[in-house]
Amino acid sequence: MIFEILPKAQHPVGCTGRGVKVGIIDSGVNPAHPHVGGVAGGVRISPNEADRANDYLDYLGHGTAVAGAIREKAPDTELYAVKVFHRALTTNIEIIIKAIDWCVDNHIDVINLSLGTLNLEHRDAIEAAVALANKNGCVIVAAREMAGRLSLPGCLSSVVGVLADSDCERDRYKVNRIDDDVVFTASAYPREIPGVPREHNLHGISFAVANMTGFVARAREQAPQNSIVDLKRLLVEQSKGNERVEAIT
Repeated sequence: MIFEILPKAQHPVGCTGRGVKVGIIDSGVNPAHPHVGGVAGGVRISPNEADRANDYLDYLGHGTAVAGAIREKAPDTELYAVKVFHRALTTNIEIIIKAIDWCVDNHIDVINLSLGTLNLEHRDAIEAAVALANKNGCVIVAAREMAGRLSLPGCLSSVVGVLADSDCERDRYKVNRIDDDVVFTASAYPREIPGVPREHNLHGISFAVANMTGFVARAREQAPQNSIVDLKRLLVEQSKGNERVEAIT
């Protein structure tokens, strides 16, 4: 396997995510939080009841931190809270697929999926949901790995797969080539909380995905009609300008 580390990239100058709709499939969002600055709408998706519009308040804080990280990178995006977690960060694959379908039906441009599954039995169902999203111009950003194992849907080439790096600067991302796919690495930390040491804040792959989603939203503003392949190519292109850092075989 060839693993290339290309230069770090900064977000495109002048792009703020204006006009880009970002769906945050997570624990909901607290729109009043100062890091969030409001949301454009949302929904709660539950297993045994009808979807409930506007019932997306976050009781766990996870989705709110994700929203804050995205807002920091792309301040003019339209954020939509797609709540699939209520009192615990657990759900099932049917709910996740239903959430993706909701985003497609509501013309969301970028889906932030700070979660995934290690169960490869769900691959066919997930691939079908991702294919439908891509067909309708919706880009999914998701964790490529969890606990050192490939995670769905983030490991699919039709998704913007993300890895976490605690040492990566929060205003940059790194571009990697793993086998025949392009994979992105971003900071594992959300926005800092005044008075709270960094190591005590929430951190992990969820926030690497959120940080990368902000960069993707900016690229989406620049190229709203690009396919997933062309959008990845644009993100890679924006990372160039310096010599390659390292190549490991």
